[in-house]
Amino acid sequence: MSDTVRYEVSEGLATVTLNRPDAMNALDDETKVALRDTLRRAADDEAVRAVLLTGTGRAFCVGQDLKEHTGSLQRSGGGALNTVEEHYNPITLALAGMPKPVVAGVNGVAAGAGAGFAFACDYRVVADTAAFNTSFAGVALTADSGVSWTLPRLVGPSRAADLLLFPRSVKAAEALELGLANRVVPASELAAEASAVARRLAEGPTAAYAALKESLAYASSHSLAETLAKEAELQVRVGGSADHRIAVEAFVKKEKPRFTGR
Repeated sequence: MSDTVRYEVSEGLATVTLNRPDAMNALDDETKVALRDTLRRAADDEAVRAVLLTGTGRAFCVGQDLKEHTGSLQRSGGGALNTVEEHYNPITLALAGMPKPVVAGVNGVAAGAGAGFAFACDYRVVADTAAFNTSFAGVALTADSGVSWTLPRLVGPSRAADLLLFPRSVKAAEALELGLANRVVPASELAAEASAVARRLAEGPTAAYAALKESLAYASSHSLAETLAKEAELQVRVGGSADHRIAVEAFVKKEKPRFTGR
């Protein structure tokens, strides 16, 4: 494992931490490979029922490491952007398609692909000192890491176009108003609050959460009739889970359910 990405599992919660604080968690090749592989590991780990993605230092992630990228451009020109297909796309799909909930603990600035990764998570707990910036147009690039898909769904097409065409720093309070953040907390409380949110999800009905993620993604590009059919399919699947039986029995007994994740 690379030192640039830390991976810890405790009581069903996997904490994935970007760990290049001196570079504001910029994404060099080592970090991109490590993050991609770590997220795949979390997805396959049956002991993991929720994931928390966060960063060390002043930034969540400022996106591509432009110092390394400059060298790549000099060596291979446009081929340097193959990293989108090799790294950014698999990372984004791993987050959005994770069969368990993913929380972003946004401890500082999230820019470019860093913002994209936060947007691909299911829930964003944001420090009051943090900010988002699409930043792509500022370096004469188009969107990647799924931002052209996630951003309009979070803020609407018009605001998405504004944020992409005229990139700027969107501070935490505005991010909450726009829908980029689900919760804003004092920076000193970010780690504890994000962990508490993720841990609560880790204690929940994992199969139901996975089905909810699948249903939301499906509904975004299908008709009502198709979505109703998908909901029925998923409900049958989840209705056979142990956690559904546990929840129903607990409800009848007026007890709090203790989910197993199965």
